[in-house]
Amino acid sequence: MASTLLLDRSAWDLVLDGEGNVALATEPYAIAQDVASAVRTFLGECWYDTTLGLPYWQQILGKYPPISLIKKKIEVAALTVPKVAQVKTIAVSFTERGLTGQIQIIDTDGQEAGVSF
Repeated sequence: MASTLLLDRSAWDLVLDGEGNVALATEPYAIAQDVASAVRTFLGECWYDTTLGLPYWQQILGKYPPISLIKKKIEVAALTVPKVAQVKTIAVSFTERGLTGQIQIIDTDGQEAGVSF
C-alpha cells in the first residue's frame, strides 16, 4: 500500500498528526492527492525530473489554448501517477491567471475518485 505526505486541502501544505508528526495519506486518497499534485505542477518545477508537470507558462496561462489541449495535458500528467489506470477530465475553467477543474480517476484496484484542482 502506497502512502504520501498528507496535504491540507485549502493551503496545500503539510499536516501534522495527533502526535505532532508529519501526517501520511494512504490509498485510495493518496492516489487522488498525488494526481492533484501532478496537475498542479508546472513544467520544469521538479528539479529531479524537469519533464514532469503541465506547460502552464509555455502553453496555457495567458495563451488561451483550446480546452481540448488543456484536458489532454491534464490527463497525461494524471497518468504519470503510479496506480492510475484511467483518467477523464470532467470540467476545466481557466482565466489568464488560473486553472481549476475536476478529474475522475480509476486506480488499478478499480477504485474511483473525483479529484479537484
